[in-house]
Amino acid sequence: MTRRSPHPAARLLAAASLCLLPALAGAADPPSGPGPQPALTSADYLIGPGDALQVFVWRNPELSVTVPVRPDGRISTPLVEDMTAVGKTPTQLARDIEKVLSEYVRSPQVNVIVTQPQSAFSQVRVIGQVLKPAAVPYREGMTVLDAVLAVGGLSNFAAGNRARLVRMQDGKQTETPVKLDSLMNKGDMGQNLKLRPGDVLVVPESRF
Repeated sequence: MTRRSPHPAARLLAAASLCLLPALAGAADPPSGPGPQPALTSADYLIGPGDALQVFVWRNPELSVTVPVRPDGRISTPLVEDMTAVGKTPTQLARDIEKVLSEYVRSPQVNVIVTQPQSAFSQVRVIGQVLKPAAVPYREGMTVLDAVLAVGGLSNFAAGNRARLVRMQDGKQTETPVKLDSLMNKGDMGQNLKLRPGDVLVVPESRF
């Protein structure tokens, strides 16, 4: 008994079904958009002009954008215009954006990431009697010793043990004495204070 070959139309239908299988399998998987990037700053980092921010709105990719902080200290995102960002932590800004979005989106969940810290708030400035006074980019875990080495160390005229660390905290300026000579020459690691973005390390000139 001879076997009949499939009808040409049947062969075409079978081939089309095979081509559709991968597409159907992919359609069964839930769509996954790009998630937020890893944070480059600490949780208490204060946003400043020039920073680049990734605003990620969960389950709403059309509202997720990367925006710069304008010179006026504000940002604009879909549905949120002229939101003040300067002086806020990423978490504070995220909560403020959620309040505005809640008028348009049910239970919005926002994550704000500083992808490119560029402002003065992301730097530590070392001034006075050091070899190369400069603003040093802040990094997580940075210490006084890291900052001093980044500017080439103390000059010959530095009064290292009269140095001071100037910091803005809760809207007030604080000054903490730092004995850099003891740190650099005697290994007194108790003077190796941890730094925060926006700190200023002042090294005065020695008195003759």
